[in-house]
Amino acid sequence: MPTPARLRILLSASLLWLAGGPLAAQSSPRGPAPAAVRRAALTITDSDVRRRIAVIADDSMRGRPTPSRELDRTAAYIAEEFRRFGLRPGGDSGTFIQRYPILRVQLDTASFVTIAGHGVEGRWTMGQDLAPGAPLPIAADVISGPVVLLKGMPSDTARPFGRVPVRGVVVVQTLPRSMLMRGSQLVPLLAKAAAAGVRGWIVVLPLPRSFVAFQVRTMLAPQLVFAGRDEEGPVRIPVLLMRDSSAFDVLRAAGEDPVALRDTATRDIRALGGFRVTLSARRRVIEELSAPNVIGVLEGSDPRLRDEFVLFSAHMDHIGVTRGDLGCIAAGADSICNGADDNASGTSGVVELAEAFATLTPRPRRSLIFLAVSGEERDLWGSGWYTEHPAVPLAQTVADLNMDMIGRNWRDTIAVIGKEHSSLGEVADRVAQDHPELNVRLIGDIWPTEDFYRRSDHFNFARRGVPILFFFNGVHPDYHRPTDSPDRIDAEKEARIVRMVFYIGLEVANAAQRPAWNPESRRQIVRNRH
Repeated sequence: MPTPARLRILLSASLLWLAGGPLAAQSSPRGPAPAAVRRAALTITDSDVRRRIAVIADDSMRGRPTPSRELDRTAAYIAEEFRRFGLRPGGDSGTFIQRYPILRVQLDTASFVTIAGHGVEGRWTMGQDLAPGAPLPIAADVISGPVVLLKGMPSDTARPFGRVPVRGVVVVQTLPRSMLMRGSQLVPLLAKAAAAGVRGWIVVLPLPRSFVAFQVRTMLAPQLVFAGRDEEGPVRIPVLLMRDSSAFDVLRAAGEDPVALRDTATRDIRALGGFRVTLSARRRVIEELSAPNVIGVLEGSDPRLRDEFVLFSAHMDHIGVTRGDLGCIAAGADSICNGADDNASGTSGVVELAEAFATLTPRPRRSLIFLAVSGEERDLWGSGWYTEHPAVPLAQTVADLNMDMIGRNWRDTIAVIGKEHSSLGEVADRVAQDHPELNVRLIGDIWPTEDFYRRSDHFNFARRGVPILFFFNGVHPDYHRPTDSPDRIDAEKEARIVRMVFYIGLEVANAAQRPAWNPESRRQIVRNRH
C-alpha cells in the first residue's frame, strides 16, 4: 500500500449445487454449501499460504521493487502456478504476463518560476529558493497563468476553492512549515485542483535553504515514472516548493503584507489581480523500461453469463532494499523490506483462490480473472495500466475483490473497505453470517482520515465504474520495514480470510444480477471519462 487513502439471506443450496442453474433456483430451500464447494474452499490452507509467502517474500526477492529482476521472477512464479492450475492466459501475445512502460527521467536544472505583477518581478531557478514538491510532469511547454492566493488548508474540503474561478490559474498556497511533514494531506486537494483545471501549484513555506538544496539534489537523481497515462496519477499538475521570503519579496513590493500572508490560521482564497506566474518544470527521458502484471482467466459455466467477469486482485510488488528510492529503511543489519504482509499476503491469496476455483466442478456461472499487479507502491501503476488495457472490457467486469495486507493484526476480523458503496457490501455481510465456521468478522473502514479507499489497486477499478471490495487488516509497526517478514504472518488467519473471499466471489459469480452501485457513491467515485 502506498504512503501519502472503510440482510441476512442464507445461500441457496440449489444455487450452489447448480452453478449454472435457472434464476428460479435461488428461491429454493436453504441449506449448507455442497460438498464440492467445501472441498474447493478447503484447498485454501494455512500451509499453502505460508509456503507461497515464503517464496514471494524471501530475501532472494530483495523486496520486489518495480521494476526489478526480482519482480519479474515473482511474476514468473505466479504465471507458472496459473498455468499449472489450467487457467487461460490473459496477458500479452498469449502469455500470462502483461507488461507496461516505465520511463527513467531526470529533472531539467534549467527549470524556473517567475512571479510578476504591478511593475515587479521575481525569477527563481531550481536550487536555493525553489524545489520540486512532487515528481514533475514530462512537459515541453511553459505553463503560465494568473495567480490565485490560498492561505492555509481549505476548511471546506468538498469545495476547496469556493466561488473563486481556478481554471487556467496557478495557485500560490502559503502554509506553515509543519505541513511539510504532512504532505499526503495535500494529495486530495491537488487532485481536485487538477480536475478543476488548475495549471500549477506553488507551496510557499518557511524553509531553510539547506532543505531546498537537499530536495533539489534528491530530485536531480534519475526518477522512474509511469509512461502509460501520467496524468492519471494522484498529482497530475506541477507542484513546487518555494521559500516564503523569496515569494514575499515580490508580493511585498506590490502591497501585500507578509505578516498577514504568514498567518495561515486565517484561511482565505482570492485572485491576485495583475499577477502572473510563469513556470517551466521539465524532465528528460534517459531510459525506457517496463514491469509486469500477471493475468489468468477461468471461463464460467453459464453460456449467458460467462462473458461477465469477477476479478480478484492483489499487488505483488513492494519497496525493495535500503538505498532504493521507495523508502525502505534498514533495521539493524537487515536491509531488505520483504513485504510479507504488504503484499505477499494478498498475492498468495489470489493464487490460492485461483487454485480453489480451478478445482471446483461445475465452475461458477460467470468467468473469473485472477490479477497480480505491480507498481502499487508507485501510485498504482500496474492496475492503472490494466484498467486502460484490460484483458476483457471493463464494462463486462462486474466486481473487483482486492486483497492488500491480510496476514497480520486481528485474529477474527478483517476490514472490508467500500462495503457501503455497492450491493457487494450486502453480499459480503450475508456470506460472513452464512459461514460462522470461518470465525471472520467483517468491519468497514475504521480509518476514514487515512483515505485507504484511494490507496490500493481497487481504486483504479472503482473510478472506472467497477464495484469493489477491499480486504485489509490495517497497518502495523512493521509496515514498510524489513521486519515485515514471513515469520510474522498469521497464515491460519489468512487462510480463513481467503476462504471468505472465495465464498463471496462465488456468490457474486453465480448471482443472476450483477452488483449495483449505491447511486450517490457512484456519483462521487466514478469518473466521467468520456
